[in-house]
Amino acid sequence: MARTPSPKDPQLLSKVSRLYYEQELSEAEIANRLHLSRPKVSRLLKEARKAGIVQIHITPPPGIYTELENELEQRFGLREAIVVDVGEPYYDESVTRSLGAVAARHLQETLRVGDTIGVSWGSTLNAMVAAIRPQRSTNTRVVQLIGGLGHPTAEVHASELCRRMANALQAELIPLPVPGIMHSVQAKEAVLSDSHIQRALSLFEKVNVAYVGIGSPTPDSVMMRDGTIMSPEDLAELQEKGAVGDIALRFFDAQGRPVQSDLNERVIGIQLDQLQKIQRVVGVSGGLKKFDAVRGALLGKFVNILITDRKLAEALLSSPASEITQQKKITETNS
Repeated sequence: MARTPSPKDPQLLSKVSRLYYEQELSEAEIANRLHLSRPKVSRLLKEARKAGIVQIHITPPPGIYTELENELEQRFGLREAIVVDVGEPYYDESVTRSLGAVAARHLQETLRVGDTIGVSWGSTLNAMVAAIRPQRSTNTRVVQLIGGLGHPTAEVHASELCRRMANALQAELIPLPVPGIMHSVQAKEAVLSDSHIQRALSLFEKVNVAYVGIGSPTPDSVMMRDGTIMSPEDLAELQEKGAVGDIALRFFDAQGRPVQSDLNERVIGIQLDQLQKIQRVVGVSGGLKKFDAVRGALLGKFVNILITDRKLAEALLSSPASEITQQKKITETNS
């Protein structure tokens, strides 16, 4: 007859634990050896951990920051955070390159059959696309989330980014073949009347994962350096209204509230409220200059997966938790 040991028996708890963790026997093998039932072995192993007889320690290798990632996930309610070690010298190009490589790996590790991937634009996403290893995907679509910005041949141009990503993944490309910013609301309305454009825009609701850059309205940003995307007057208006960041040229303030402006009325692309409905939105952004922009995007719940660098992650966690709690209450009330 099988014995019925007390689950508090330290000798048996230790023996079962050693057989399982040190000798790597299965629960079934331990049950047979000690003449116990397999469910009983499973309960004993759990009891050993509760009693402190078994203590599991995870030691990440250098450059892995699981504690920072866990803290970011808890603080900002993220599905996932990935913190990248950039190293020194810490400058924009090294941050962009490092984040792009990790974002490309994340895309290819999580890609599923039938995914519809939304893509915005920018230098960090350009680095991501450049790091994608060619592979064959199944029933996958790449959707351009904002019309073209800057010179059409520029690598950071949304159309060019999406074309290169679709080629690398052997996926169907859904382009948005219009300028990202029209010179007037009337011109925008005329363009939107085209049935092909309407079809492209209608696919935004089919996107189940999006990769987006998080920009900031500053004189040295990509959108200003190009010289054809935004005017100094546009920038001045946005700054006056408190804009600290944007996703696909949809701007928000430090508390994550959308900023309305003349520019917003002329943009052709995804809206922030549409972005919030996407199952997985991966924000790829780093550098301490992006602190306000990334924090605003997190508070606004515009991204639920964040890929960033260690220094910015630490800065985000050093921001007052009370402000974040208050903003969460405001968001829940508004919803």
